[in-house]
Amino acid sequence: MAGETKYSDLGLVNTKEMFKKAMDGGYAIPAYNFNNMEQLQAIIIACVESKSPVILQVSSGARKYANQTLLKYMALGAVEMMKEMGGNIPIALHLDHGDTYELCKSCIDTGFSSVMIDGSHHSFEDNMALAKKVVEYAHPRDITVEAELGVLAGIEDDVSSEVTHYTKPEEVEEFVEKTGVDSLAISIGTSHGAYKFKVVGPGEEAPPLRFDILEEVERRIPGFPIVLHGASSVVPEYVDTINANGGKIENAVGVSEDQLRRAARSAVCKINIDSDGRLAVTAVIRKIMAENPAEFDPRKYLGPAREELIKMIKYKNENVLGSANRV
Repeated sequence: MAGETKYSDLGLVNTKEMFKKAMDGGYAIPAYNFNNMEQLQAIIIACVESKSPVILQVSSGARKYANQTLLKYMALGAVEMMKEMGGNIPIALHLDHGDTYELCKSCIDTGFSSVMIDGSHHSFEDNMALAKKVVEYAHPRDITVEAELGVLAGIEDDVSSEVTHYTKPEEVEEFVEKTGVDSLAISIGTSHGAYKFKVVGPGEEAPPLRFDILEEVERRIPGFPIVLHGASSVVPEYVDTINANGGKIENAVGVSEDQLRRAARSAVCKINIDSDGRLAVTAVIRKIMAENPAEFDPRKYLGPAREELIKMIKYKNENVLGSANRV
């Protein structure tokens, strides 16, 4: 294991204890995606202030964007910043939608404490084989592994699919038993990106999530941690602000907060949020640019964007996921 960076040396934790506490407490751990310094600062500040455990989530594309070496030190810096603020929250660094064994291995070797291997685009057998291979590398290093059964529609970063394929509950027992994964992302009607559901016009509501599938999965693998991807609410005020300031995001609809609250009280102990963070940042930047066309100091628009993201994350932790004051 020479040359590897152990996640504990960065002050990170894996998701095992986080998930156990979330299952026992009937809430979900927030998994917030980030791509830059301001987003990372906002996540840490908001989670320290709301006393919430957090999973820092990085896609393959975000890792390339940030540079894998710099990313490691950003995670270390985030932990040190948390301590400097007087916080004592558990922080995990998680690979979101790793699509190859090699990528998962590379992340494990450079300080990630948790990885997702997404073989959902493969056959059931090949998905199992790939997940098992990652588990066999990860577990001796005390890294937790998430896998996915079923396919989410939508586009976000390197992940795209035209059609949703709901998880088949009858497959979950064999998959979990044969792979040894620590958590399972299932498809119950959420999707990636800002356009989660096909809607005809403004004000039309999204179809409800398939809680019947979730309940059957819970029945088959009781007490096993379930993950919900594509769970942004696509906050209407952000969409409206973007569109009022030169943007063009039409008929974008997300998952309702009530449905997320219901999911968080179930076996769903990790909820992924990416699009809402992007929309919050973009809304503020567009508004400032439109109102101050001569502005060219990035701090003058990235700073307020960071403040809005802090506000949004605290709201999610306190009012939707139930993760606030759980440390």
